[in-house]
Parts: sequence; structure tokens; C-alpha cells
Amino acid sequence: MTELDVAGQVVELVRRLAGPAAEAEVVVTRRDLALTRFANSFIHQNVAESGVGVRLRVHVDGRTAAGSGSLVDTEGLRALVERTLTAARLCPPDPAWPGLAPPAPVRSDGRVDEATAYAEPDARAERVRGFVDAVGGLEAAGYCRTSYRSGAFANSTGHAALGRAVEAAMDGIARAGGADGVARLCVDRIADLDGAALGVRAAAKARAAADPVELPPGRYEVVLEPAAVADLLQNLAWYGFNGKRYAERQSFAQPGAAQFDPTVTLVDDPLHGSTLPYDLEGTARRALTLVEAGTTRAVAHDRRSGAEVGTGSTGHGMLSGSTFGPLPHNIRLLAEARATGEVVAPGGGGEVAASRGEGTASDGPGRVDDAAARGPGDGVPGPAGSGGGGLPGGVAGAVTDADTAALVAGVERGLLVSDFWYTRVLDPKSLVVTGLTRNGVWLVEDGVPVRAVRDFRFTESYPRSLGPGRVRGLGRRPVRQPDRVEGVWWQAPPLRLAEWNFTGGASG
Repeated sequence: MTELDVAGQVVELVRRLAGPAAEAEVVVTRRDLALTRFANSFIHQNVAESGVGVRLRVHVDGRTAAGSGSLVDTEGLRALVERTLTAARLCPPDPAWPGLAPPAPVRSDGRVDEATAYAEPDARAERVRGFVDAVGGLEAAGYCRTSYRSGAFANSTGHAALGRAVEAAMDGIARAGGADGVARLCVDRIADLDGAALGVRAAAKARAAADPVELPPGRYEVVLEPAAVADLLQNLAWYGFNGKRYAERQSFAQPGAAQFDPTVTLVDDPLHGSTLPYDLEGTARRALTLVEAGTTRAVAHDRRSGAEVGTGSTGHGMLSGSTFGPLPHNIRLLAEARATGEVVAPGGGGEVAASRGEGTASDGPGRVDDAAARGPGDGVPGPAGSGGGGLPGGVAGAVTDADTAALVAGVERGLLVSDFWYTRVLDPKSLVVTGLTRNGVWLVEDGVPVRAVRDFRFTESYPRSLGPGRVRGLGRRPVRQPDRVEGVWWQAPPLRLAEWNFTGGASG
């Protein structure tokens, strides 16, 4: 049976066992996930899992319950329906039940990259070998993964949807002594995953991070690389653009208010990557503009949170949505070119650089230098310490792409930050977050990285850091960062901010 056949069979079983008034929605997903891990520059594990999951949600006699299973034969499906109906009878009444999604078109051409969907271990091992060879004898560790999902949705209203999705991702570090460098990438085709290019970047960063000095805490101008920006996007999604938190007045989001710098446009854009074209409730997924030119426009809703605030679902139904809330999972930070007035439309490509301030790169904070932006491609370092090809001099390898170089060039005194981790929310409403830097921090003086710096602890309000007047530049080339869960990603260029509040060293 196909996934749609299974979903239809479960809907029919609910009708037969609970009567025609019972409401049911069913999601059936086949998931193939393969992961190749490496440590100490050797592959030490290759794992793969394949399975089919069935999730059923029912609303019967004013009560709602959900259940799931992995058995798709007749007995297994009947058992799933029976235990879910039993659970519904034991649940309290659900007066806020928003009803099922009505029949509506869900567009999907069903095309995916077959080489990624059915990637063999050798294909992942080839990327790992490229990474390990490229680090030039440094210790390397990380993973390469591929995933394939195929699914169907059906409910009692007659609504149905189909879809397929693939993803390939790599996350690796190179270690030089006690210093690490990182490179990550998430793509729709494994052919676009270049392990060697990622290894070159990670190794350059690791070597550049050697012998760090300790700086005093304080507020520093920063250039955040895409891995660090991804942490901002993730926390903004979880705590800010979450429809449930918004309905409960626990979010900073104020639709219609200019809460961000005019250079900031954030779009949750699941269809920008390979994804299933419907959410857990069967609503079609689409691009949702969260922030447009600094003005907050929307938050994510499922059917329940959307009904509570008087809007519809935005296609963000998800597991545990009624508990934690509907979340954007595919946020892109877009860019605006002030010099030409060109604005990249949500869902489009070809982001261009934006920078604000006065003066030139040599004058201090100012414009993105066009010559620097035309340097080597992403992830490929220029000549060591030479500053050739648009890359700055100073610490060799600290800046490995022309995009970041263009932003660093305008910093009079500040920090270049590769990555954040161990971030924890202190105040959800204002989204004050504390966390640590990792995988490389460098002091920048007069547009040049001059010294590696020990890791910092920081405490910062993420929305405030992106507020009006605080964004001094956006890069040209967005990089998609993988999440721990396939299908979730965060895409951003490097980002230059007026200040970031560092409160101490990594030890306290």
C-alpha cells in the first residue's frame, strides 16, 4: 500500500468504529535516515534506519486525542484506531478544537534528487574523506547525513495531500591543539555537498584560533558568521514567532511595529528547500514573511493558535504544537541593497549585500567594500596572511570568505565570532539569552583580525541586538545551516552588529 492508501484506511476505520460524526486526521510518513560519523579523522560509525510512522488525531464527542504507531498491517492500524478512540473518551472536553482542515490544493511536483534519496554509505564516506584530507593532518570529527521522507495526509473532510523530501548535511570540525574550526552546510542534493571545501574552511579557522588571548568583558561590535546567526534565528523562532506564545502574550513580537533594523527581513520559507508541502494538520506550507524591512509582520500559527487570535493556520502544525506552540523551522535572513534600492522578494534568491554607516572600509564603520565582496568563493581561504583576493591580512585563516571579509573591513575595533552554543533563555518575553562562543573568536582592529581571543560568555537580548540602528551590514551569500533534526534549517549570511554584550570568560 502507498502512504495515501494507509492514511485513507485509517480514516475509514475511525468512521466505522466511532461513527460518521467522528473527526479524524492521519499523517503517514516513510522516513529513511542515514548517518556517517567520524572522529580522530576516521569513520567510526555508519548507521541507517528506515520505517513508516502513522499519526492519528481524533475528535469525538467534544474530546480530542492523538496516537501513533509503526505497524501498517490491518491489525496494527485497527489497534492504533482503537487505543486512540479509547484515549479520547478519557480526555477532558476540548472546547477550543479548531476543526479539521477543509479540502484545499497542496501543490507538489513530487520531484526529489534520487541520488540523495538513495545515497549509499560510499557517497557519504567520499565527503568525509574529502573533509579529512583537506584538513592537512589536523584532527577531524563530525558527521555526514542523508535523509529521505515520503508521506501522505488524509482527513475526514476528504482533504488529502502527498509529498516527498530529501536532504543532505555535513557538520565537521578540525582541531589544532586546543583550537577548533567548524564548517557546516545543509543542501537539497548530495552532489552539492563538498567535503573538501568544508574541510579547508574548518582547518583554516582552527589554525587561526591558536594561542588565544583573554580580553575583558564588555560591549563589542561584532561580525557574526552564519553558524552564530543560526542560533539567533532558532531562538527567535522558538520564543518570538511562536503563535502560542504570542497568543499568551509571552512573545516580544508586535505585528505592525518596527522592532528590527530596516535591513532585516526574515522569511520562514520551507519551500526554499526540499520539504513535505503540508504540515501535520494538512495545511499547505508556504513562505511566511515574519519581518519585512524591520517591521514585524506575522507569527507562525497552527489551526488552534490561529483560531484563538482570529486568523487561520500559516501551515505550522507540528508535534507538541498544543503544548509548546507552532514554530517556524526554515527561517531565512534576507538582505537589502540600499545603494541600488533592490530588495530581494521573500522566497526568492540572489541575496545582495547591505551595509549602513558613514565612511569607507578604511574610515571605520561603513559600507561593504565591493572589491572585497568580489573575492574568493565561500569557504575557500585566500593566501595565508596576505590579504590577497579581497581577504584581509592579519591572522591567516580567521576570515575564509570574501563575504565575511567585506563586513570585517568596516570594523574599527570589535570581534569576529564563528559560533554560539549552550544558549539558554533567561527572559522569554524580551528574549534575553545567555550562552558561549566557540570554534573561534578574533579581535578585529582597523578592519583586520589581529589576534585569536579566548571564548566569552554573553548575555544579550536577541531582538534588541537586531533592533533599529543596530545592524551595520549583511553579507551577500547566505549559508544554510543544518539543525539536529532533518527538515529543519536556518539560512543567513554573515551579520555585522553595532554591539554584543559579553559578560565574562567561558569559565564564568
